[in-house]
Amino acid sequence: MSETLEKNIRIKLSEFIDLSLHNALAAHGGMKMYDAPLIGIATAEDPLFQQFRDPSIVGPGFILPAEWLPGAKSVISYFLPFTKEIRDTNRAPGLPSQEWISARIDGEALNNEIRSFLVDLLKEMAADAVAPCLDSRFQVVNRVSNWSERHVAHAAGLGTFGLHRALITEKGSVGRLGSVVTTLALKPTKRNYQKHDEYCLYLTQGKCGACMQRCPPQAITAKGKDHRICEEYIGREVLSRWAPRYGCAKCNVNVPCEFENPVEL
Repeated sequence: MSETLEKNIRIKLSEFIDLSLHNALAAHGGMKMYDAPLIGIATAEDPLFQQFRDPSIVGPGFILPAEWLPGAKSVISYFLPFTKEIRDTNRAPGLPSQEWISARIDGEALNNEIRSFLVDLLKEMAADAVAPCLDSRFQVVNRVSNWSERHVAHAAGLGTFGLHRALITEKGSVGRLGSVVTTLALKPTKRNYQKHDEYCLYLTQGKCGACMQRCPPQAITAKGKDHRICEEYIGREVLSRWAPRYGCAKCNVNVPCEFENPVEL
C-alpha cells in the first residue's frame, strides 16, 4: 500500500511540474526551467533530524518533523534540476546570466507552488501535511534556518554535501529543493551513502576543487564556503544591479558535480 501511494505521489508531482505554465521563463523565450524531479522520503523519526540540532550542523533551532506537524510519519523531499539550457547560460565567468537570475527567483516561486500542490495532494489522500518553508513559523536568523531543505534532502536519501555546501544528487547540484511533512506513512528511501560528503571529489579524494576556481569572490577555500563573503558579493555586484532579483551559483556550473554524481564516474 505504501509503495502504491509513493508511486502515485511521484507520478502526480512529476506531471504537475511538467505541465505547469510557470515552468518556463516568459522573458527569455519560454526557456524551460526544471527537468523531472528526484524524490526521496525519510521517516519523521529518522535520528538524523535530531542530529541536525547540533550547532555544527544546522543548529538547536531546527524544528523536528513532529513539531511542525503532530502525528508526522514521513518527510517527502524533492530536487528540481535546472535544465541544460538554463545551466548553459551561466557558464561564462563573472556576473550571473539574466536567465539564471530569473530562474533563481521565478523557479523558487514555482517551487512554492509545488510545495502547496504536494500538501493539497496529500490531503486528498486523507492525510495531513505541512510545507515548513511556507509555514508562518519558518525563520532564518543569522543565515541559519529552522528547517534546512538541504539537510532534509540528505536525510531523505537524495544526496550529500560538496565543498561548495550545495547538495550533490544523482542529477547534480544545480537546482532547487523542497519538502513536505506528512502524517502519511511511506517507505523511506535508502541512503546510498554513509557520510555527509561522499559525493564530493575534493572532500573524499582530494581531487577537483573546481568550485573554488569558479567562485567570483573566492568565498570557497579548502576549508569550505564562507557564506558571509558570498552574500556580500551578491549584494554588492548582483542586487545592486538587478534588485530585487539575485543569484550566482557559478560554483555549481562547469564543475564535475553540475548534473551528475561525479563519484560514480
